[in-house]
Amino acid sequence: MIITSQWVDGNCFVASNAMGHTVVMDGSSTQGEKRGASPMEMLLMGMAGCSSIDVVSIAQKQRQDIVDCKARVEAERADSTPRVFTKIHIHFIVSGRNLSEEAIGKAVSLSADKYCSASIMLGKAAEVSHSFEVVEL
Repeated sequence: MIITSQWVDGNCFVASNAMGHTVVMDGSSTQGEKRGASPMEMLLMGMAGCSSIDVVSIAQKQRQDIVDCKARVEAERADSTPRVFTKIHIHFIVSGRNLSEEAIGKAVSLSADKYCSASIMLGKAAEVSHSFEVVEL
């Protein structure tokens, strides 16, 4: 896996992967309007995406009729430098038809404990927790 980061100006960078997909990152907090997510926000976005892919995939293998999956990540950071994450909580809202709360819970647990590389890696530095709710359509 190779990622490149190209400086635009100020604290703004454009990162790209080998396929040419790009993301704008901006660490500016006092220099006018931010043009992208901060690098630390990108870490949480990656965790949300990685975990969500797992939850949907596992639930589908359990024959769950998922229509939507939303993940909300809340995090706390240390007050002093380096401002690492100290607590991260990810909450899934899984919507669908005839969903089994037990199956969705199992999908969330398997992602958290076995499959989500991003969540497991961040868990080496921060307290990571997971929760979920099922919305019947």
